[in-house]
Amino acid sequence: MSDALAENSADAAPVSSADRISSLDFIRGLAVMGILAANIVAFGQPFEAYMYPTAFMVDAGDPGGWQWITQFIVIDGKMRGLFTLLFGAGVYLFMERTWARGGTRWRQMWRLFILMLFGMVHFYLIWPGDILFYYAVIGFVVVPCLRWSAKTQMAVGVIGYISGALLYALMMTPLYLAADTALGEEGGALAEMRGGMVQGKVDALAQGAIPAALIETGDYAGLVEHRVTEQWYEPLANVFFFGLETFPLMLLGIALYRTGFFSGGFDTGRMKKWGWAGLIGGGLVHLAIALLVRAEGFTYYSTLTGFVGWSPLPRLAMVLGMAALLVAYSPTGPGGWTGWLGSRISAAGRAAFTNYLGTSIVMMFLFHGWALGLFGDLNRPQLYGVTALTCALMLLWSKPWLERFRYGPLEWLWRCMTYGKIFPLKR
Repeated sequence: MSDALAENSADAAPVSSADRISSLDFIRGLAVMGILAANIVAFGQPFEAYMYPTAFMVDAGDPGGWQWITQFIVIDGKMRGLFTLLFGAGVYLFMERTWARGGTRWRQMWRLFILMLFGMVHFYLIWPGDILFYYAVIGFVVVPCLRWSAKTQMAVGVIGYISGALLYALMMTPLYLAADTALGEEGGALAEMRGGMVQGKVDALAQGAIPAALIETGDYAGLVEHRVTEQWYEPLANVFFFGLETFPLMLLGIALYRTGFFSGGFDTGRMKKWGWAGLIGGGLVHLAIALLVRAEGFTYYSTLTGFVGWSPLPRLAMVLGMAALLVAYSPTGPGGWTGWLGSRISAAGRAAFTNYLGTSIVMMFLFHGWALGLFGDLNRPQLYGVTALTCALMLLWSKPWLERFRYGPLEWLWRCMTYGKIFPLKR
């Protein structure tokens, strides 16, 4: 999924990039599997169940909500955050190679445009949880920033992310206060908000029930029609909704790549120290948020506010902490994850574009009514079982394929479309 995907080690990359590529591949492999773990509920249940467990069509199988809490702390937003860092790093990696060949940033812009088309196909024909479209659009904004110094990219990324996180909190907290606290009953602006919010929840769940019913009955043509006519604006809305988080993270990914974060440019001891501090500190804040949501009974607006309004700041600490620890604890140095499992995870990362879109297609065959028809039938533990099996499939196919071929299937297609010519696929 990142811009480094089709530019893998089969290219004549600068030698100085080798360790960074290895590190990026390994982290990307973990992230693409983690994204599936985050999205699995929205694949197998109504989309609203991703945050709001009451939207499950069967008993969620999660007494006390502890599985929801665990996923919220460990997975939700963190895997996407890691992937966004890597996307930024991949944009710069691609441009390093393009500049070395005498190319310009227009090649990158064209490449992002193609990714945007992939995202539109993904959204309208496969699954509406697509991130490729808004990654590409936000990537257009990132490209003019590539010539900034790494220090400027880092500063703008940090300031931009924190500013966006505070804005999310200011936007979402009043919703929680109005809907789930006594402040919404005491008159004033919050009380006026509450009535409209109750109806807003009903409307949102009713709208979500329409595509859920079409998936359950297997009416694929009706589902696509609904996405085109009723959900057409969502890819653009996601650009604005996620932009305040995604753009800064891409800049941070670029800056970290350029300063050697992924290849041993930072002191390993300090990376471990700050990595654990970010992971544990951010995790504890997430736990506090999750316990508050649990105390409210996992209501619609408390879960929404927990996800969107309160978690972005501690999430940044966890994302950077995870990235630092994955690099620092590499068994043979930065990026040197080896052995049976490490090499297979790295291979899954090199074929992450194929794995990401391929996973969505596999989920269609599992859950849509025209196929196996499991939509709405599996509870949370069973959906996690599907996740484990699908991740195992990623690990099984990626390495043997890449031992025989230069690129993953979609990576090869994306590369050919980018350059307008057919590249050799077989090694």
